[in-house]
Amino acid sequence: MNTAEVHPIGIVRSPHQPRGDAPRQGRLIPGAEMDIEIREEYQDGIGDLADVSHLFVLLWFDRANRNTLIAHPPWMEGSRPVFATRSPDRPNPIGLDIGKIVSVTGRTIRVAGLDALDKTPVLDIKPYAPSIDAILDATEPFRILP
Repeated sequence: MNTAEVHPIGIVRSPHQPRGDAPRQGRLIPGAEMDIEIREEYQDGIGDLADVSHLFVLLWFDRANRNTLIAHPPWMEGSRPVFATRSPDRPNPIGLDIGKIVSVTGRTIRVAGLDALDKTPVLDIKPYAPSIDAILDATEPFRILP
């Protein structure tokens, strides 16, 4: 296998269809839920996720503009270099969301908090662990959450 190949493990089933329809930060929309459908060949990798409340979800923003190097965050004045933003438009449009698990049924993981369009490829999921993932003294380049 070529190490540069990426194989999506599933797709997002979202009510958001066209580009621009997804919320900018899914966690800001109370009750916004969508499904992650894991491909059949990866089903055994799910288990029941019994001890997991939140997941990191790595997404491939397949409808993004991959030529963007300068972004215009909607909550900021002016523009910034794309690597200093969370814009989906970037050379490698990998999205990183944290989803709260609502339920797990078969190959479907229902989550709240994603900002993905329908049929967005899912590259991977990993459990979110506050004891190692929350960095309490990190600086905040933009404050958008209350």
